[in-house]
Amino acid sequence: MQELRWKLILIAGVAALFAFLSYPPGEKIKLGLDLRGGIHLVLSVDADEAVEAEVRDDLDSFRRFLADEGIEAASVTPDGTRGGTVLLASDADRDRALQVATDNYSVYSTSRVSGDDGAPGVRFVLSATTATRYRDTAIEQALQTIRNRIDEFGVSEPIIQRQGITGDRILVQLPGVENPERVKELLRNTALLELKLVQRGPADSRELLLPDGLVPAASEVVTGTGNEGVAAHTHFYLVDRDPVITGRDLRTARMGQDEFGLPSVNFTLNAEGSRKFGEATGANVGSYLAVILDNRVQTAPIIEERIINNGQIRGGYSLEEAEDLALVLRAGALPASIRYLEERSVGPSLGRESIDRGVAAASVGLAIVVAFMLVYYKGAGINAIVALALNLVIVMGVMAMLEATLTLPGIAGMILLIGMAVDANVLIFERIREEINLGKTVRSAINTGFAKAFSAIVDANITTLVAAVFLFQFGTGPVKGFAVTLVIGILASMFTAVFVSRVLFDLWTLLRPRSLSI
Repeated sequence: MQELRWKLILIAGVAALFAFLSYPPGEKIKLGLDLRGGIHLVLSVDADEAVEAEVRDDLDSFRRFLADEGIEAASVTPDGTRGGTVLLASDADRDRALQVATDNYSVYSTSRVSGDDGAPGVRFVLSATTATRYRDTAIEQALQTIRNRIDEFGVSEPIIQRQGITGDRILVQLPGVENPERVKELLRNTALLELKLVQRGPADSRELLLPDGLVPAASEVVTGTGNEGVAAHTHFYLVDRDPVITGRDLRTARMGQDEFGLPSVNFTLNAEGSRKFGEATGANVGSYLAVILDNRVQTAPIIEERIINNGQIRGGYSLEEAEDLALVLRAGALPASIRYLEERSVGPSLGRESIDRGVAAASVGLAIVVAFMLVYYKGAGINAIVALALNLVIVMGVMAMLEATLTLPGIAGMILLIGMAVDANVLIFERIREEINLGKTVRSAINTGFAKAFSAIVDANITTLVAAVFLFQFGTGPVKGFAVTLVIGILASMFTAVFVSRVLFDLWTLLRPRSLSI
């Protein structure tokens, strides 16, 4: 009697705990994209572009390394995704450059080449293993950057994950988002910020900027769009290839206003960025400084004095554009551009309809199961109904506690659980019936029925549990929602069918030891 009392207290405590965790379900249970509405995107990261950027950075670093050694590179030319050529003034310089490359750039294979004019040079080719590592790093960095941007944007309960172990695709599901175009632009924007000193320009044409058509070493041409009246026109700038600072040097970026009251982006630099910015602006007062975003000049003000730790980006932005630009700068630049492979939008009304139909289906299924158990198993059917109700309460409570997302397949999983939960009771009840028909007492029939049905219940639930775990491991989005619901439900049904149902039978035999309505 004492043992039974503690078991009943345990069951009541479990029911109260999970009911508390899940109440009210409208606030505690998070809804997925298909129930709440929002957008579903599949993105592809151009990982080869990130490898090209790494190669360019390494070649520029090599050029600076040579300059420190007193060797002047005539030209540095990346060619393709994994290599580049550095031309030098003499064979002696090439021999020294090869030694520098061997000592400091071991991930590249190097060879002797000659330029079109016969100039000696060094050919670099990045190893395939390193290129693969760069690609994988770029995708992981893109995943983190997208996650940071979504967090800054304020979307709750997003799903952002890589598809496959080695693929270049990223799945993004954003429940509750009603402006997909703004979100797509927010994610697509690479947001690579660079501030570079202007050598010449602005000019209205490339020919005016470079009369001889030659780009000096360590320089590059960039463009920007200005406005005169209502007609837009393009400016050309010759700038240093090496930036004074980049977006990596930012501490924060916020939307603000320029001197004309128009929206702008104000940024603050970290300690290292402030040092570099202060040195460069102090040494170049009176020069133009180009603010370049994604290789396009946004503004190019004159440096009027030494600037240490802050700056401003102007470009005729709207309030929304300035806010989004500040957001992506805070979140960091993407390592490579992305493409949209798939896009689906789910309206809130469709999500509401899905919830209503799912609840209706679950209610009808539950009503049919309850009616069957009461008609076919009589008083013992009440036992199964109580266990089933507790099973659903536990599932909802665990989902709320784990902050799991309920999707439409998740509702399907709960409907499946209704059948699976009573299935265990059916096995037990049929075993008890057989024992009673053999002439055993009620208590003996119950003990034998549970003992004989236990192994079948465990086998059935373990095989289903293994399948659900694999669905969760390799599935995406809604499939994971189904798997989560199924795993929680299977574990809960093991508790309710084996433990709770047995306690209720023990209580029955205590009150009516000689009869059993089954």
